[in-house]
Amino acid sequence: MASFTISARAEQPANLRPLSILRDLPAVADLIEMCFSSTMDNDGKRYVQDMRRAGNDNSFLKWANRAADSTSLPLTGYIWEENGKIIGNASLVPFRNNKQRVYLIANVAVHPDHRRKGIARILTERAMQHAHEKKINNIWLHVRDDNPAAIDLYTQLGFVERARRTSWQAVTDSYAPILQTDIAITNRHPRDWQTQLNWLSRLYPDLLAWHRNWTFASLRPGFFNWLYLLFIDMNIRQWTAVRKDQMEAALAWIPDGRGEYLFPAISDRSDPVALTALLLQARRDMSPYYPKVAMEFPSTEFDGAILAAGFKSIRTLIWMQATL
Repeated sequence: MASFTISARAEQPANLRPLSILRDLPAVADLIEMCFSSTMDNDGKRYVQDMRRAGNDNSFLKWANRAADSTSLPLTGYIWEENGKIIGNASLVPFRNNKQRVYLIANVAVHPDHRRKGIARILTERAMQHAHEKKINNIWLHVRDDNPAAIDLYTQLGFVERARRTSWQAVTDSYAPILQTDIAITNRHPRDWQTQLNWLSRLYPDLLAWHRNWTFASLRPGFFNWLYLLFIDMNIRQWTAVRKDQMEAALAWIPDGRGEYLFPAISDRSDPVALTALLLQARRDMSPYYPKVAMEFPSTEFDGAILAAGFKSIRTLIWMQATL
């Protein structure tokens, strides 16, 4: 595991200060939107909207002032200010993983007119120092794979790549093509659950599960789980791709409160055509209910199968981790 020793700066730059939730959230939202709007998915857009809404909600701000380390909104962080304007930001988002506190450094953004001045480095170093002061030694961030300057910066600061994942999106379409293949698409059979879970655990490892507010146990077959899902009004859809009575791949659609996402389960030896067929089926079946479907998946040799199903790559993020 990579580690990095934090040393305190002799003097904090005058332009650097902690985020103030009482006045900074709308300006930070504007900065994030300016820097990332071209690649922002629905989650990102909702995130920015939530920041603006929170910044104008007095009751929320009173609560948040006491709960900065217990919410996923960026209530802790640092900003860089020049001439009274926020031109740089680094947010700290708290999570828990196996009862241990984890920080995600997020929204490291610098106004285009002020880049290449070392502002991003100072903001990131201060965020890491903050985690160290809070006795949190497990810190994460993610960065676009087409941002080599940022990747180099984070590597210099002791971060190591742990995963590389692509976000995909497709328009639903009741007339999406049906592949001519010997692979049949059926509802998920209970006997396939354990294999599906094993594949999901490999593709969506516990190492990255700390930012999810649910587990794959919701996909488990059985009456009591069905009753529980009915009680919480959680409508899950599942399909499998089968060839000669053998499951080649599985696909689940899970509404998680922030969006509606597909979760493919597939082995290294599965036929890529099975994944394409499943994704096309999901596009057809979900068309009466949602205009789009989205998914996150490791960057693998199955990228071509996803493209063949009519999905477009939104972005690829590199997940990096450092131990302080």
